[in-house]
Amino acid sequence: MTGFGHIVRRDLELALRRANDTIAVVLFFVLAIVLFPLGVGPELSLLARIAAGTIWVAALLAAMLSLDRLFQADFEDGSLDLLVLAPVPLELVVLAKCLAHWLTTGVPLIVVAPLLAVLMNMDWRGFATLEIAMLLGTPVLSLIGAIGAALTVGARRGGVLVPLLVLPLMTPVLIFGVSAVEASLTGLGPRPHLMILGGMLLGALFLSPWAAAAGLRLALE
Repeated sequence: MTGFGHIVRRDLELALRRANDTIAVVLFFVLAIVLFPLGVGPELSLLARIAAGTIWVAALLAAMLSLDRLFQADFEDGSLDLLVLAPVPLELVVLAKCLAHWLTTGVPLIVVAPLLAVLMNMDWRGFATLEIAMLLGTPVLSLIGAIGAALTVGARRGGVLVPLLVLPLMTPVLIFGVSAVEASLTGLGPRPHLMILGGMLLGALFLSPWAAAAGLRLALE
C-alpha cells in the first residue's frame, strides 16, 4: 500500500505540472454544455428536460479526452517498464493510476456539474442525485477507460482508438446516471439506479485493473 500511495502522489504531482490538461478537460465540459442552449434554443422547459442527459454526455466525452495520457507518457519515457518490474503488483499500479486520473479529471467535473445544471434550468431536486450519480459513475469511466488506454499503449493514433474501444462499455453508466436524475425529478426515487451504479463501480474495481494489467503486459511484450 505504500507503493500504491507513492504512485498516486507521483501522478498527482505530474498532473499539477501539466495543469493545462485538467483545465482543458473542464473547459471542454463547460463549453459543451454552454453550446446546447445556443443549438436547441432558449426555451427553459426544453433545457430542463434535456439537462441530465446533456451533462452526462458532456462528462463522458470530457473524461475520454484525457484517457490517452493514462499510460502513454510512462510508456514513452520508460517509466512503465519500471512499474511493471516493481514489487508492487501491476494491478495495484493500474488502480493507483486510475485513482489519480479520477482525482484530476472526475472530481473537477463533479464540482462544476451543479453550476452547469443551473445553466440548463434543472430543477433543484435533481442536484443531489446528479452529484451522487457522478460520484459513483465517474470512477467507473476512469476504470473502464484504463482498459482501452492499456490496449492502445504504443499504438499509432491511440488517442483515436481509445474512445472506440471503451465507449460501448461506458454507455450503461450514462444510461443509469441519467435515469437516476430523471427518477429523482419525477418523484419515483433514484435509489435503484444509484445501486446499479454502485454495483458497476464495485465490478469495475475488481475487473478493470486485472484487464488493464493484462493489456499492459501484452503491449510491452
